[in-house]
Amino acid sequence: MLTAALRKELLLQWRSRGQIMAVFVFGAASLLLFSFAIGPSAEALRTFSAGFLWLGLLLSSTLTLSESFHAEMENRALEGLLLLPSNPRALYYGKAIANWIQLAVLGIALVPVMVVLYDAGTTSLLRLLAIILLGSAGLSAPGTLYAAMTAQVKAKQTLLPLLLFPLIVPALLASVKATSLAILGDPMNQSGSWIGLLCAFDLIYWSLCGLLYVRVIED
Repeated sequence: MLTAALRKELLLQWRSRGQIMAVFVFGAASLLLFSFAIGPSAEALRTFSAGFLWLGLLLSSTLTLSESFHAEMENRALEGLLLLPSNPRALYYGKAIANWIQLAVLGIALVPVMVVLYDAGTTSLLRLLAIILLGSAGLSAPGTLYAAMTAQVKAKQTLLPLLLFPLIVPALLASVKATSLAILGDPMNQSGSWIGLLCAFDLIYWSLCGLLYVRVIED
């Protein structure tokens, strides 16, 4: 059932790939505006590049997550899915994994934009890739849960960030610090601790949000 749910979500995302491109343009524009706020100082741009990368990804994620349950809300399709002889938790994890893939691809696509605008190149590409995968997982799990909670609310695009942002502050902080160390250098080998902390938050988010999703659907 999980495989079928994931396949459905990936197919829906492929059909709406124009929206994904629009979200990428929004994230790139956010990075451009942040660079104007810092000014022409190359050192300052490179120093704050990691924070701006994750801030751009965070703002972009609200656009994709808020619409992740749009198809299920049309013609009461979600109720039809819940009538199937399957575990509702599989529906959540299928959607959460699909959102994770989408956010990870978006984060990877924003890296070249960050390198060009902030002169923030790095040789630790595999480490940076791992951080983006772990950080986007930390955004996807609670983001998918809150998207389900606000799916039937008219002001969902406003309410979702208000609920999501306070919860993901620890994971976001760990992602920013680990990315910053990958870009600026890590002479004291601190990145392992931040990556470990990020893995712990991901484990907690993906475990609890899957359990809470069942309660949300039942209510």
